[in-house]
Amino acid sequence: MFLEIPDVLSPEEIARVKKIAAGATFLDGRISNPHNQTKNNLQVDHNDPAFRDSSQILVQALWRSETFRNFTFPRRIGPPLLCRYQPGMRYGRHPDAAFLPMRPEPLRSDVSATIFLNDPGEYEGGALVIHLGSKPISIKGPSGSAIVYPSTTIHEVEPVTSGERFVAITFIESQIVDERRRELLYTLNEVAALEGLNMDWENRVRLEHVRHSLHRMWST
Repeated sequence: MFLEIPDVLSPEEIARVKKIAAGATFLDGRISNPHNQTKNNLQVDHNDPAFRDSSQILVQALWRSETFRNFTFPRRIGPPLLCRYQPGMRYGRHPDAAFLPMRPEPLRSDVSATIFLNDPGEYEGGALVIHLGSKPISIKGPSGSAIVYPSTTIHEVEPVTSGERFVAITFIESQIVDERRRELLYTLNEVAALEGLNMDWENRVRLEHVRHSLHRMWST
């Protein structure tokens, strides 16, 4: 299951990130995955202050989003990484790595997120394609939106044919490791939010008991 989340970033935050990126150093993206022959993009240098400054803005925006929190049950969020895709660049089919090097301990990637930083009309090609069974789903989100999906999902970025695709990617360690349990708990929480006030009080109490008990039982 994946979820598109609109307006994660405000227009002011998008402008700030773009200003930071304009003065940043971008490196060959294969520096972070040298064994993947299909990866061809640019990513901000981890040693550039722009990485720290942009990731702070992006992480704060994700934590602020109630929809994001409700869907991912985040325990930790990795620092988002700015990525550029220019004409001819792509990233072939792949799942995301299970663990990412972070301090004080590696981050387990349960959920992946792409934050779109420019509008789809600014480039041709470059769609994020998520493969669910035999059905590929192509996504080009508006600037400031995000898409989140299980990190085990096979996905790719199609070749950019003109313009430039500008995004940030990050990974979330969830309180709920199992994606099926995470989806069930998200659905229960949605039902409680949408129908809870219309329910008989006794039934609402029972629903609250079930969802909070499952959250407690399934959390790591």
